[in-house]
Amino acid sequence: MAAYLTKIFSPRPEVRCFLQKEGAARPPLKVASPYPLLDEYQSWLRVHRGLAERTIARHLRHLHKLLPGLGTATLDYDAARIRNVVREWRERTGPADLRTITSALRSYLRFLAGVGLCRPNLDHAIPPVLQWRLSSMPRYLAAADVERIIASCDQLTRGRLRDRAILLLLARLGLRAGDVAGLSLGDIEWTSRMLRLSGKARSQVRLPLPQDVGDALLAYIEQERPHVHQEAVFLSMIAPYRPFAQSSHVSTIVALALKRAGISDPPSTGACLLRHLAATSMLRSGATLEAVGTVLRHRSLDMTAHYAKVDVAMLEQIAQPWPGELVC
Repeated sequence: MAAYLTKIFSPRPEVRCFLQKEGAARPPLKVASPYPLLDEYQSWLRVHRGLAERTIARHLRHLHKLLPGLGTATLDYDAARIRNVVREWRERTGPADLRTITSALRSYLRFLAGVGLCRPNLDHAIPPVLQWRLSSMPRYLAAADVERIIASCDQLTRGRLRDRAILLLLARLGLRAGDVAGLSLGDIEWTSRMLRLSGKARSQVRLPLPQDVGDALLAYIEQERPHVHQEAVFLSMIAPYRPFAQSSHVSTIVALALKRAGISDPPSTGACLLRHLAATSMLRSGATLEAVGTVLRHRSLDMTAHYAKVDVAMLEQIAQPWPGELVC
């Protein structure tokens, strides 16, 4: 009967996992992977490269798209085949996505060469993806619009305090969606008013916790967070109460808040929109590029300088007049 109900009502993934754990639903059937080498590659990324789980999952997702064109006979790989696959995907997607796809392929070829399953240096056969780095303007909202987004949480009957705390973390500290989804109760240092985060390449950083953000977190934890044995700060509001399975859930909260606030045609609808706002707000208030880069945890100051473009009034003071046409 339970299996019949599970099939009819198609519960969400977290509900399905709960039913399987309690024995009320059948576990999923294990299907043999058509690419068994990806299991070894996944372990190699985790143990020898030290990549985060979401980065490993992204590499595997891209390789499942590429391997049908490459084939499984890795010893037959050559430069012409590699270039043909990349050229095919160049017609399907944009430069940004193609860069991540070729990055995954380059990593996979290095793994194969390291274990002797393909010719060495085939990763050099992948053509570069031409894209002007940091050429576009940062996407951000006005400060008044962000306050409307945060205030829109008052319209909710369930998850009001949770969503408000998430939006404040994004807008005040410029956190990434993955930072919010992976935040645990032990990362909040209430006595020292600091927030401990795990950044890229598993680096640890501590950020000061603003008063309004700390108040919002405390209100959510004390009044609304379900009383379950979970270390994650933010949980789903419907039983079984689980942490966010993906960082995209945080971006969904931002998108719904934009809709509630009545902001039409925003520059983007993801969590990065509020991260950009935090960067531009700090720069406009007089913070140095080094200080902003420290808060945003940029590894390159050039990335932080990207946000300086939004201060058009200051740029007009240093801009040189256009010389016009030069006579040869």
